[in-house]
Amino acid sequence: MDLRLVSRVLFLRGAWRRRDHWDAPRIAAHQDHALRELRRAAYAGSEFYRRHHAGLHDAPLDQLPSVTKADLMNHFDEAVTTPDVRLADLEHHLRSLTERGGDPGLPWKGRWWTAATAGTTGRRGTFVWNRSEWGTILASYTRANDWAGIPVGPARPLKMALVSSRVPTHQSAVVGASLRSGLVPTLRLDVTAPIDETVAALNRFQPRVLVGYASALKPLAAEQLAGRLHISPEGVMSASEVLSPHTASGLEAAWGSTPFDVYAATETAGIASPCIYGNRHVYEDLLIIEPVDRNGNPVPPGTTGAKLLVTVLFSRTLPLIRYEMSDTVRLGGRGCPCGRSFTILEDIEGRIEDVLQLPGKAGHVGVHPIVFHHVLDQAAASGWQVIQENSGLRVLLVGLAPGASIEGVRTAVAAALEEAGVIDTPVDVHVGERVERTALGKAPFVRGLRGAAPF
Repeated sequence: MDLRLVSRVLFLRGAWRRRDHWDAPRIAAHQDHALRELRRAAYAGSEFYRRHHAGLHDAPLDQLPSVTKADLMNHFDEAVTTPDVRLADLEHHLRSLTERGGDPGLPWKGRWWTAATAGTTGRRGTFVWNRSEWGTILASYTRANDWAGIPVGPARPLKMALVSSRVPTHQSAVVGASLRSGLVPTLRLDVTAPIDETVAALNRFQPRVLVGYASALKPLAAEQLAGRLHISPEGVMSASEVLSPHTASGLEAAWGSTPFDVYAATETAGIASPCIYGNRHVYEDLLIIEPVDRNGNPVPPGTTGAKLLVTVLFSRTLPLIRYEMSDTVRLGGRGCPCGRSFTILEDIEGRIEDVLQLPGKAGHVGVHPIVFHHVLDQAAASGWQVIQENSGLRVLLVGLAPGASIEGVRTAVAAALEEAGVIDTPVDVHVGERVERTALGKAPFVRGLRGAAPF
């Protein structure tokens, strides 16, 4: 690991522990100051933001227009604040990593770290950070361990196993490679590898912390309960996918503690993570999040937004100000026995793309994945997926739970859809060996049609 990065991460971890004692007014004052500095840097160095916020440079944050991934990628070379970075060069670097291999933790030109999204919700996004920003991103991920009460230091190295994407352009690969050191021995495992290979590797490594997609952790919990996996992690952290209550209870049964559901994104790094009391707190000293409705209007605490606007307070190379994410989240209040005043993130329901549009009596009906969770969590032994096709819905079960049958599942799914107001939608259920994954190894519960009307 880069020694300068080590120093920055260690410095930030110490500084941020003091922020754990900030009250709400102190958090708000910090956000106001950091936002002013972010906007000053953006207007000084980014032609895109000068134009996008024309006439609004002194306006409150909530009066600024939002920014989509397409906006940034279409105007990337104007959006960045340094002439040394161009999108074509970054994409060439990422292609080279994919095609020729290499260490994703090493910075491009010795100065810039970069990662890309998969493009499953639209155009692929490419994002870039300088050394200071990348140190902040790494520290945001280590904060999850601090808040979970998992100590790390020279006398207690943090042996961490990551079961996610090995695609070198994915942020988890870049983070894992950047953190790998004597202080944080890291085992990176491919989520698409055969389960017996993953089990053998984990048995040899014996991690203190197990981190992975929910769809990867669930079958590992089954392996632990079956006696083939023998690890005793101090913490199990789910990231990058929705962690359902059913899967969370399975992980707790396997390892004896409630899993920590960490919320992060390639564009923003860490957004929120749970404390030891299980409340997920927003990293409000690092970013400002605004759940809004479909028209961009703010929703009150306790209400789930249709999308999320995120302002990353430490971003300078590629500023993100009211950046649109399709995540549907619900914020709560601030009180917590842990003493932190950071806002509690009550729920992450998924992305707006996860809502299937299916035929109903009066037009299309939006069907949220929760409709399927109620039926399929109990029926599938290791995982499930609903794939929308032109002919109807294909339900894939990875193993059948005791007492479940294919016909029984089909009948139950059809009944749930009927109750939701769906008509004329055939359901086909079959059992497979594994769920279908995206290019970055994620396994969404629901995969809808793209670019075509349902049926």
